[in-house]
Amino acid sequence: MEPKLSVSSFQEVVLPRRSLSASFRYGSFVNRVSSVERIGPPVVSPARGYVAIAVLCYVNLLNYMERYTVAGVLLNIQQFFDISDSTAGLLQTVFICSFLLFAPLFGYLGDRYNRKYIMIGGLIVWLITALCSSFVTENLFWLLMLMRSLVGVGEASYSTLAPTIIGDLFTGTKRSIMISAFYIFIPVGSGLGYISGASIASLTGDWRWALRITPILGVIGLVLLALLCPNPPRGAVESHAMTDCCCNMFSLFSKSFVWSTLGVTALAFLAGALAFWTPTFLSRAQVAAGVVQPCTMEPCNSTDSYIFGGITVVTGILGVCIGAGLSRFFRNRVGYADPVICAVGMLGSVPFLIATIFTASVSIPAAYVFIFLTEIMLSMNWPILADILLYVVVPTRRGSAEALQITVGHLLGDAGSPYLLGVISDAIKNSNPVSHEWSFLSLKYGFLICPFVGVLGGVFFLMTAVYITEDKKAALQLIQGKPA
Repeated sequence: MEPKLSVSSFQEVVLPRRSLSASFRYGSFVNRVSSVERIGPPVVSPARGYVAIAVLCYVNLLNYMERYTVAGVLLNIQQFFDISDSTAGLLQTVFICSFLLFAPLFGYLGDRYNRKYIMIGGLIVWLITALCSSFVTENLFWLLMLMRSLVGVGEASYSTLAPTIIGDLFTGTKRSIMISAFYIFIPVGSGLGYISGASIASLTGDWRWALRITPILGVIGLVLLALLCPNPPRGAVESHAMTDCCCNMFSLFSKSFVWSTLGVTALAFLAGALAFWTPTFLSRAQVAAGVVQPCTMEPCNSTDSYIFGGITVVTGILGVCIGAGLSRFFRNRVGYADPVICAVGMLGSVPFLIATIFTASVSIPAAYVFIFLTEIMLSMNWPILADILLYVVVPTRRGSAEALQITVGHLLGDAGSPYLLGVISDAIKNSNPVSHEWSFLSLKYGFLICPFVGVLGGVFFLMTAVYITEDKKAALQLIQGKPA
């Protein structure tokens, strides 16, 4: 049974008096502490930890492959169901909406119960619904949307809890490296989703086969997760961790966490819009310029999905490595380096994004160059954002923090950006003559909202930099019971 500590004895034994000011900033938590849990040496061996990281990275790869397979065959889907841009954008919106609605639930459960079993249950739901979505007939588009929404339920469990397990397997520089490795597979998986989806649709002549490859590969991931992934104690690699303490929730609302969450939202908005619509945008640009013929029957030309997928893979690896390298180099020299690097990534992507939008109708090769540079700048952020969350939130609340950030980021970010661009495109297209040129121009003008969001994201990360040093020190004091 855990020993009960009075407020005074808690202050004397665990918290040095110099750390109390940081403690009271998080809601006068000392008055509400019921117990303190001391964590012993790590119970997971380094070798097993590396194996677990490999499994988690594999499942994350499949996670993002499945998410963007639909974008890789979007022209085929629009032709098959005869749907508008706004309706096509709903496919991503319903997926993200269910994803974000269930992320808080999985975050809450993950802070209290076995995270491995929760992820296994979520992956089973994901595999079943992803496979079922590939059997929808042309008069049942609503059923495809329902299946896509249920896929989001399964993915919410994994995306919410996997980073918290990594945070409990490693610490310090090693944790940053492992987080970087994990997040490399966001752009890599996304790019492979375009490539595999377009390839399978072209080979089989049926876009629905593209939705069946990830469930097959997912069965392997499910088995590996069940056999090789541990469920380490929360805070296993850190000195102290507080449990059953309502005050820990206040660490979710530190200023740096709030501002970084808004930055994540802006990044998600851009990533969602670009990932879903870029291949279609480039294809329409070539049709409007008379370079290629419009798609009138399946399978549609998938060249743009191949190229964009390859660019996403390469830029993802380069961007994550550059971002992680800059973070490791500057973090010990400049306490607020991480959010500044993220701000540079967001603001630096804006001119390249504008150049992409306005050169697509003039030169497709030039547009691909600017897309390449845009995605490198955006990909720099992924590993740094995960690390920021881990070091400003105490271990026993990281699942809730991850869930909250995912919910806000997706709700205001990529849940609506594909649909919003589709609505803008349809509105412009319907107010102008029916032509291939206006089909392209309508989507082009819809894309113009993205640079403004990129600037906003840069401002949010600069605000994070103002508070990050103080909040990181306060979180470390709460964890270790000593000055940072």
